Amino acid sequence: MGSRASGSFELTAFEPVETEELEGAAFGRVRIAKVFTGGLSGTGEVRMLSVAGPSDGPASYVAVEHVTGELDGHKGSFVFQHTAWDTTGTTIRVVPGTGAGELAGITGELHLTVDESGAHTYVLEYELG
Repeated sequence: MGSRASGSFELTAFEPVETEELEGAAFGRVRIAKVFTGGLSGTGEVRMLSVAGPSDGPASYVAVEHVTGELDGHKGSFVFQHTAWDTTGTTIRVVPGTGAGELAGITGELHLTVDESGAHTYVLEYELG
């Protein structure tokens, strides 16, 4: 990737919409709001589907996130797609073709870190096309 932005974000809302208990699994649907600071500054609106095993075992999830704001001086919006499988990590990529405004044509991948205190930091490697 050609450019890199880093910073942090905070969850400003975590709203469970629906939960369903099935044999051996708990399914959930959640709305999340975020505020990004750093190289990416703005807001994120997330729609997440998740599943957890018995005894609150590791959860897997998929989500889409509409991000609006400014990325290294370029204003606009785009969509991330999140996927995570238990504790092996999370993949978060820009959905091709979703960039708008000065972020039209954006591609990239976000790398997320959560420290022991729960603070979230990111590095977004991206290209504008």
